[in-house]
Amino acid sequence: MTDIAAWIAERGVAHVELIVPDMNGVPRGKVLPAAKFVEDARAGSLRLASSALVVSATGAYAYAQSAGADEWHRDRDVALRPDAASLRLSPGGSGPAATVFADPHHLDGAPWPAASRQVLKTALDLFSQRGWRPVVAPELEFYLCAANDDPALPLMPPKGVSGRADAAPQPGSLDALVEFAPVIEAICRDGAIAGLDLDVLSQESGTGQLEINLLHGDPIDLCDQVVLFKRIVRKAAIAQGLHATFMAKPMAAQPGSAMHLHISVVGEDGVNLFADDDGADSVMFGQFIAGLQKYLPETTPLFAPNVNSFRRMRPGQSQPANLEWGRDNRSCGLRAPICDRRGRRIENRLPGADANPYLAITAALLAGYLGIEERLVRTKEATGNAYLRPRTLPRTFEEGLDRFAACEPFRSLLGEPFFIAYMAIKEAELAAFQAVVTPWEREHLLLRV
Repeated sequence: MTDIAAWIAERGVAHVELIVPDMNGVPRGKVLPAAKFVEDARAGSLRLASSALVVSATGAYAYAQSAGADEWHRDRDVALRPDAASLRLSPGGSGPAATVFADPHHLDGAPWPAASRQVLKTALDLFSQRGWRPVVAPELEFYLCAANDDPALPLMPPKGVSGRADAAPQPGSLDALVEFAPVIEAICRDGAIAGLDLDVLSQESGTGQLEINLLHGDPIDLCDQVVLFKRIVRKAAIAQGLHATFMAKPMAAQPGSAMHLHISVVGEDGVNLFADDDGADSVMFGQFIAGLQKYLPETTPLFAPNVNSFRRMRPGQSQPANLEWGRDNRSCGLRAPICDRRGRRIENRLPGADANPYLAITAALLAGYLGIEERLVRTKEATGNAYLRPRTLPRTFEEGLDRFAACEPFRSLLGEPFFIAYMAIKEAELAAFQAVVTPWEREHLLLRV
C-alpha cells in the first residue's frame, strides 16, 4: 500500500471515495477519511455488504426468489481490494479528494465472480493466455434536457445560454455547442482534474444530444473512465439547472443514445493483429467479426440491459438491429473504419449509453474470442443500406433474456455465479416494469375495450 499512501500524501487528499460498480454499472461503495482508508487498505480490512452489489435498477434486492437465495440472504461481507492504478483526483469537492476503484473478494481471497470489473478481467485473461491484448475506445452519447422532477412527464429540450430551447436537431452544429458552453466547460474542466482521456466532443443528431470520444486504451481503465464521466456530466448539468441522461431512448421523437465500442487486438509486441503485413484484413479480424455476428444476438442483455434499451433498437431510429458488417458503413451493426494497419479495428455500434461498460465490452470480447477459437467465417460485406436487411437481434428485453440464458458458451466462460446473479437482477427489473400500467394503456384502452 506504499504507492497509494504516497500518492494520497503527495496530493494532500482528505477523503477517498471507494467505488465498486454493481451489475448495472452504478457506482456503489463508501467514502473514508484518507488516513482511515490507508490504514484499512494496509490491514486488508475494507469491507462492503455483498447485497450492495446485487441491487436492481429500482433499488430493490433482486434475489428473493432466485437460485442461491439462501446464501445471498446471509449477506456476507466482501473484502475490497483497491486498484492503485485507478486512483484519480475527484473534482468539485470542498477540499482535495480522490476516487479509487476496488475489486470485491471473498474473505478467503477468491475474487467475487459476479463483480463487473472481475467479469471483464475474466475475458481479458483469455486473451492474455494467447499473448493478445485488446484495445478499446468508447464513444458515448447523452442528452442534456430541461430539469425533470416528475417521471410522469416527458423530457423537454434544454434552454441554452440564449434562453431558448432548440426546436429541431442540429447535427454537428458548433453553435449548438456554444448554447451549452457552461456545461461543456465544466465537463472538460472536471474531466481533466480526474485525468479522463477525453478526446472529441460534438453535437449529435438529437436536440441537446452530445457525444464524447475517449482515447483508446486498456479496457478496464476505459470502463472506469466511463463510470466517472457519467457522474461528472450529471453533476455539471445539475449545476446549470439541467439534467443529463444516458438512457438509451429518453425521448420518443428523438434518436437514441449509443455507446459505440472501437475494438482492436494487439500482440505482445504491440502490433495490431487485425491486419497483415501488407495492410489487408487478417484471418483473425474476419473470425473476430464472425464471432460478433454469431454471439452478440444471443447476449443482448449485456449491452442492451433495460426495457428502454430495446426502444432504441427499432427501424428508422438510426440504430442497427442486425449484425451486418461493412467498411465505413454506419447502417451496419459492425463498422470497419477506413484506416491503416495500425488503426485496423471494428466498431460495435449496438451497445446503448445505458449499458454497463464492463459487461458490454465483455460481451464483445468474448464473442470475438469465440469467433477466433471456432474459426468462424464472417458474412459477405454489406455495401448498401443495412437497415433494410432482416433483423437478427431480439425484439424485446424478455426475448433477449431467454436467448442469453440459453447461450451455453457464454454461460461456461462467465460461470454460474455471474449468470444466476445477473439473471435474477434483470428478471426482477422486467417484472417490476411489467407491473406498471402506462399512460398509453389508459389513453387507448380505458374507454374503448
